[in-house]
Amino acid sequence: MFYGREKQRKQIHTMLHSESQMVSLVYGRRRIGKSELIKQCLRESDLTGIYYECKQTSELNNVESLAEIVSEVFGFPKPAFSGMEELLKFLFEKSAEKKIILVLDEYPYIRESVRGLDSILQSLIDRYRDRAGIKLILCGSYVDTMRALLGKQNPLYGRVDVTIELKPMDYYESALFYSSFSDEDKVRLYSVFGGVPYYNRLIDASETVRENIIGLIASPGARLENEVSMYLNSEISKITNANEVFETLAKGYSKYKDILDQSHVSSGPTLVDVLDKLIRMDLVKKESPINDENNRKKAGYFISDNLSLFYYKYIFRNISRMGIMNPDVFYDKYIHEDFESRHVPHVFEEIGKQYLIRMNLVGRIEEPFYKIGKYYYDDPVCRKNGEFDIVTQDDRGYIFYEAKFRREPLTHSMIAEEIEQVRAAKLSCYKYGFISRSGFDAEMTDDTIFIDLGEIYGSQMTF
Repeated sequence: MFYGREKQRKQIHTMLHSESQMVSLVYGRRRIGKSELIKQCLRESDLTGIYYECKQTSELNNVESLAEIVSEVFGFPKPAFSGMEELLKFLFEKSAEKKIILVLDEYPYIRESVRGLDSILQSLIDRYRDRAGIKLILCGSYVDTMRALLGKQNPLYGRVDVTIELKPMDYYESALFYSSFSDEDKVRLYSVFGGVPYYNRLIDASETVRENIIGLIASPGARLENEVSMYLNSEISKITNANEVFETLAKGYSKYKDILDQSHVSSGPTLVDVLDKLIRMDLVKKESPINDENNRKKAGYFISDNLSLFYYKYIFRNISRMGIMNPDVFYDKYIHEDFESRHVPHVFEEIGKQYLIRMNLVGRIEEPFYKIGKYYYDDPVCRKNGEFDIVTQDDRGYIFYEAKFRREPLTHSMIAEEIEQVRAAKLSCYKYGFISRSGFDAEMTDDTIFIDLGEIYGSQMTF
């Protein structure tokens, strides 16, 4: 089964079925599903497709491997080519007779072994633009390298027709991988495995959430035990600094000064470099309050990859203990209580935010909003300040949302107490939204919005 990615599939299919030559760039972090997306589109297309996963080896080795695939696709003896340029020229020529899809997956690998490959492709693209029907897809996991192909200094600048940066799936698409679980357990699973398809497809529907967590990450030799560290080691030279930053963020510190003070990163410039790299890797995000976006002091850094957050909260600091303890005992002692009382409720807030964005995209928000995020307030008279985590801004003003992952329904008194907090801070707000795991034991009024789990995971969310 292939789940989600409807928007990206439409983009690729539109490109594949155009009459002219087209070039596409598909990139994103490891395990994000780039190759599977492309392969799915090839399966759904009736065009001649050549899919080649580039290797970290010599040009000649890559040429011979690709030539074998070409011979299989066209049904003739393996042709001999002197180099990659000659092979690519052959395919461009062939596409003048019949449309061809050529996928070079992990393009950065072959780019290293073939000198001037960007220029070779640029020359072929320009030479055959008016007569070839080739659909060229360049795919890669080294995000910085792939983005550089779009830069003005690169020969391919201006030649790419479709660019797809594949991001982690949101809570809704992720849940398609484990649809048999209850809505509450879908929240729990997303809070650990996030929106990375590779992680989600490993979830076993015959086991409980607890058993999946222990089996996949919270036990010695688990499938994903070393996943986070391997990914970091493949992208970052000084892993020590990254570990320091992650540990500090996992403890709840988010402001730049606090991260610098609490971690053992040697200097401010080093910390900036690490944070920038982690942001580009889609592991960390920088957020500013929507009512004060240009205030650098109020900006915060947060771990955006759920597996990394879980790993640094519960596994990294306890790795020695985990190695000598019974997995069930380890889970009960170092994970269970905090996971249920703090971690999952925290991620539930992010799910609430993603739900609102989905609703906004499908036109199901009464007053469409143009901003969503945190709201910072400062009351010098009462000497109080703080943040509200989910606030939207539209043409009428602000709506403040509160997400509660409680076993009990939200009552009238609970709702009144939350509203009073906003009013006491003298904040401008024309409606109050509540997102509840267990529903509501209260009547909705003109100035309140009630959202429960059934709505969040409802089928009407598809777009």
